[in-house]
Amino acid sequence: MTKLWEKSTQVNAKIEAFTIGLDREMDVFLAKYDVLGSMAHIRMLESVGLLQADELECLLTELKSIYKIADSDEFSIEQGVEDVHSQVEMLLTRKLGDIGKKIHSGRSRNDQVLLDLKLFTRAEIEKIVTSVSDLFDVLISQSNRYKDVLLPGYTHLQVAMPSSFGLWFGAYAESLADDLQLLLSAWKITNRNPLGSAAGYGSSFPLDRQLTTDLLGFDSMNYNVVYAQMGRGKMERVVSNALASVAATVAKLAFDACMFTSQNFGFIRLPDEFTTGSSIMPHKKNPDVFELTRAKCNKLQSIPQQIMMITNNLPSGYFRDLQIIKEIFIPSFAELTDCLEMTALMMAQVEINPDILKDSRYDYLFSVEEVNRLTLSGVPFRDAYKQVGLEIEAGNFKPDKTVHHTHQGSIGNLCNDEIFSYKNEVLAQFTFEKVRKAETDLLK
Repeated sequence: MTKLWEKSTQVNAKIEAFTIGLDREMDVFLAKYDVLGSMAHIRMLESVGLLQADELECLLTELKSIYKIADSDEFSIEQGVEDVHSQVEMLLTRKLGDIGKKIHSGRSRNDQVLLDLKLFTRAEIEKIVTSVSDLFDVLISQSNRYKDVLLPGYTHLQVAMPSSFGLWFGAYAESLADDLQLLLSAWKITNRNPLGSAAGYGSSFPLDRQLTTDLLGFDSMNYNVVYAQMGRGKMERVVSNALASVAATVAKLAFDACMFTSQNFGFIRLPDEFTTGSSIMPHKKNPDVFELTRAKCNKLQSIPQQIMMITNNLPSGYFRDLQIIKEIFIPSFAELTDCLEMTALMMAQVEINPDILKDSRYDYLFSVEEVNRLTLSGVPFRDAYKQVGLEIEAGNFKPDKTVHHTHQGSIGNLCNDEIFSYKNEVLAQFTFEKVRKAETDLLK
């Protein structure tokens, strides 16, 4: 199959296989976005006189048909076809003849793939944001449900001070709300239009870049054409850093859950159907989902570094190195979504132990409470600290297990309503609806 760029010399088969790599497999994920980008591009071409109105209608009709195939996961790149851009153009040319060859005017595969990746990424960010919000809602609900149930707090993995399930669930909810802030920043960097930058130096055609920006629902364009190309790799790194932040939150939660389900802690219990067993130990109920979630999320946190190592010594302009980023970036969204969905399912069904602090091993949790009580009665803090410390050393410490914390964010004042509002304020800043409307209008 002739390549879009091929002239009279045919490339060596081994060279071709090496340079294409996994690109064809990755490009299938970009197919419907490549079609959307082409639809916007040819509307613009018609508006500046590079296509006739009847040619535009023919092309739009065929592109809509290809979009339906891609949207139903039936799109494939034929053997010998280099990439998704070549496949789409070949399908159009096969059906429409020379008209199909006109869609590439004023465009390079460089800005095509930039555009495809941005359209793909913003769709995937919306899915991630939805899954993060769903997990947040589960955690806030559980925090409110178990707000009065105490559990040990630890520093250095030593028994430290009283905590609560309200604090534990709520802490991870608020962490996810902060992660949404990073996703919002990633969204804003992603949602800028690179189309029209061509190979990185613009075009002598009178392109209307604002028109394609509006047609595709972008917030703005990448104005400088050289910077638009420099954004390849940068956008992926920024987005993967936001994904890594979500993954870090979920990995830490998974670690806690694994630890808290062990018999030595016994703070929480998973339904039997959510655990796995052992081939020789009949008593085992293993939290494999949380263990795999921890591992997957730790792996996801390495992706920004992998992208950095691919891109950090490249000057401005396009280089084939950038192709490799697809292989680590594109699959990361589905993997994180799976982890988020499984964690939400598990955390919604987890059973908590309401009687943890009846165990005498946790008596010293209340030493600070006693120091504070003495201080409130007029004893200087340092003297109160020493008095309680001496009682502990002598084995005479008798804990009062009542807890009265009232300040914002404490056991008795979780501020969950404020955390919920914070999350919703961040969500409201994503322009998902604008993007969906633009894409729907393109497909009409």
